[in-house]
Order: sequence, then C-alpha cells, then structure tokens
Amino acid sequence: MGGDRIFTGGGGENYAAPQELLLKYANRHGLVAGATGTGKTVTLQILAESFSAQGVPVFLSDVKGDLSGLAKPGSADFKLHDAFVSRAEKIGFSDYQYNSFPTVFWDLFGEQGHPVRTTVAEMGPLLIARLLELTEAQEGILNIAFRVADEQGMALLDLKDLQEILVWVGENAKELSLRYGNVGASSIGAIQRRLLVLENQGGADMFGEPALALSDLMQSAPDGRGHVNILAADKLMGSPRLYATFLLWLLSELFEELPEVGDPDKPKLVFFFDEAHLLFEDAPKALVDKVEQVARLIRSKGVGVYFITQNPADVPEDILGQLGNRVQHALRAFTARDRKALKLAAETYRDNPRFEIEDAIREVGVGEAVTSFLERKGIPGVAERTLIRPPSSQLGPITAQERAGFVASSPLAGKYENKVDRESAYEILRGRADKAATGAEESERQEEDASLAEREFRAARRYSGKTVGRSTSRVQQTRRRTSREKDWGESIGSMLKKELTGTTGRRIVRGILGGLFKGR
Repeated sequence: MGGDRIFTGGGGENYAAPQELLLKYANRHGLVAGATGTGKTVTLQILAESFSAQGVPVFLSDVKGDLSGLAKPGSADFKLHDAFVSRAEKIGFSDYQYNSFPTVFWDLFGEQGHPVRTTVAEMGPLLIARLLELTEAQEGILNIAFRVADEQGMALLDLKDLQEILVWVGENAKELSLRYGNVGASSIGAIQRRLLVLENQGGADMFGEPALALSDLMQSAPDGRGHVNILAADKLMGSPRLYATFLLWLLSELFEELPEVGDPDKPKLVFFFDEAHLLFEDAPKALVDKVEQVARLIRSKGVGVYFITQNPADVPEDILGQLGNRVQHALRAFTARDRKALKLAAETYRDNPRFEIEDAIREVGVGEAVTSFLERKGIPGVAERTLIRPPSSQLGPITAQERAGFVASSPLAGKYENKVDRESAYEILRGRADKAATGAEESERQEEDASLAEREFRAARRYSGKTVGRSTSRVQQTRRRTSREKDWGESIGSMLKKELTGTTGRRIVRGILGGLFKGR
C-alpha cells in the first residue's frame, strides 16, 4: 500500500475498492463506534499497527487486555488463520503477513508496565476537582490551596502534599477567608475524605516523581516504526473517573507542551481514547468546553485523537463534528432511543446512492463497518460498507510472563520504576511544625528550670528578702507588733508630759485641785 496512507479494508462491490485513511488528514481526528462484539477492538488494533508501520507513535488504553497482542506476531496455528488469509485475498491485501510491533507497556499502578505518574501541580485544580467529584465550593477551596502553595514556593507533587496544604489552609482559615472568601472546615473535611478514598483505590500511585516525560510517548524503534504505547486499563476501569481524568490530563499536556506544526505530512502522535463516554458522563460544562478546545486546536500540534465508544451519541455534538475520519460498526436498534441514535449516526455520513446508510449501520456483520475518511482538501468521503482488514499481530492477549519480559527489555526500563520523594509542601510544612514544637518544648524546659526568683520577676512580683518558714514568720510578726505598741505608748507618755508641764497642763491641774478643795 502507499506510503502516504493507511489501508483499512475493502469496500464497494465485492469489497474490492481499497478504503484508505490519508496520513496528511489523520490529525483531523476520528471516531470508532459500534455495539459490543462488533469488532471495534480489532479495528483499533489494525489502526495502531498501520500508524506504527508508517513511523507514527501511538498511545492507546487496553481496557480488556486484548491489545497486548500487538507485541507478538500472529500465528498460522491460530484458529482464525484461514479466515484471515481468505479475507486478505478478498479485499486485495496482497502483502498481508504476520508481524509484531515495537510495544511499550505502561500501567498507572506499576504492575503491568512502566509506572505512569504526574504531579498534583501538573494535574491542576480543575481536573482534580473532576476526579474527586467536588462541589463548586469545594473546588474553590482547592483553588485557594493551589494559590497558597504557589505563593509560598511549596511544590505540590503527591497526594500527601495536597493533604498537608489543606490542613494548613484549615488552620489559617480566618486569615485566608478575609483574602479569598469563606474557607469552611466542613468543605476541607469533605475534600480530605475524597482524597482518602482515592488513595485507597490506588490513585496515590498516579502522583509523584519522576513524572511522565511526553517525549517518551513519541519515540520510534531503530527500524523507524513508531512505538505502540499501551496503557493497562483493565484494573484502572474499576475507577472510571480516574481513568477518564488521567487520559484527559495526558491529552491536555500534549496540547500545552507540543509546539505548533500546522498540517504535517503525518501525525507526530495518534491518541486513542477508548470508552470515551466516560469522559463526558456527568461532566461539568467547563470540562466539556476544555475537551472541545483541545480537540479543536491540538491537531495543529500534529496530534490525532480517535474516540472509541459504543454510540456516537456518547460524544457531544460540538466535538463529534470535529471527527473527520469515521469507522462505524453495527448499532443495534431495539428501543426507541436506539433507533433515534441510529438515525443520528447515519445523518453524519456523506450519502452513498448504492445503499441506505441507516440500514447499512444496522446490518453490517462482525468485522465489517461503514467507513468514511477525509479526502482531498479535507472533504468527507462517501460512506462505504467496508470489510476491515485482518490484524498482523496476535489477536488476543499475551501471557503475564511475556509481558514482564517486554517491560524488562524496554528502552525505558528502570527510568520510572523507582519513585523519588524530594522536598515539597509536605516536608516544608512538617518541618515548620516540628521546628515550632521543638521551640515550644525548649521554652517549657527553660521555664521549669528557672529559679523561683526569676519566675516571680517575670510575673512582675519582684521582691527582696529571705523566704522563711511559717512559724518563724509568726514570731517576727509578734515582735514587730510588740515593738509598735511600745513605741506608741512611749510617744503618748512623752506628749502628756510635755502638755502637763506647759500652760495648758497647769490649767488642768489647777482646775482639778480647785474642785477638790471646794469640796472640802
């Protein structure tokens, strides 16, 4: 097949007309949709193979574990070997052969691949609020915590950093409320509980260092083929909000960090978002607007985004309109809602006079789809019933031992396995608290060791003199009282003597004597 396009299968009469995705329009995004069991996973697998073969790195999430087979070639012993060969002949896939592809395994929990981490600061308050399902008031407090950490130069790297800065915000709520608005203890407690739940679910492994370098997702093998980066998502799907938030963060980081490249001859990276409906379920408008902005602008960074979901209606209309390349597997129409969704899906395709698109979407079999790829000048191609080409790599998962071997021999082996815990908000705030506690203990010890005189001095009751026992004090008090009484008596006697010897005294004496003599 041509070096500027990807062969996806055969369409038209007898499936003989090649259906090809032009690489120059591959960054115009795409959609792979269809009911469970209709062949979406195989389509995702053959697209990943084809992009890799053209030197385009790929990132995809492996929800069911089946896509790990990309690391191994298919086998003639496989039960579908004859069916695959027959299909390849039918659609004119003349150079069909089994092959493996350069695969790098990743895992948020570090169990089935290289650990994938980001920092709390890089995730940001909007996505963390989405991850924790916070209310508007709680999200506001989270923004305050991020602002305080930034102003005080404290890095937010892992969950314990975020938990510790929230404690500090609570302790200083009164001062912060005057500047930023109300900081309620109940809201802080609710955020802390959500963080605890996330930690118990293993989400703490997602935050920390070394953080993922986006350049490691955009590498090529020595033979020029692009790396197929596979994120193990079978366990991650147990926390669907964590899954969706992480992939949205990754998409946002690509948008923020990559330079503008305009319209390249082929994408720099193709990003497959499986179970895309999880991204939009109960999402606030601000988040949906962010996804729409990223989807609209990231193509100029050379990144193609392909959403994989059961029903096109799972994707908001504004975003759906930006997905130029379509592979629509069968949709079932058992209910009125299903029939409405089927009709809406059919209306997004360019009509083909040979068949009714709505009927085709309902009738296509497993491994068959209605496809439409962008043509010259980015015009949507006419819808075609297409028989999807067979995969070259192994259909189905590899063993745990084989996976471990691929991880050990990966060019990134050892780079992310050991977590680094450098000084950040947690260590800084704990250091301050420990220093304050040490200072308080030292002051208390000095207080206890201080003399009674020093304590009394500091209490503003300074005095001099000896401290004596209780009985001695009473004797001294008695002596002082006796001395005071003696001094008082002597003073009265002296005064009387003086008065009696003076004029007044003589008058008194004469009066007394006169009275006495008159009485005789």
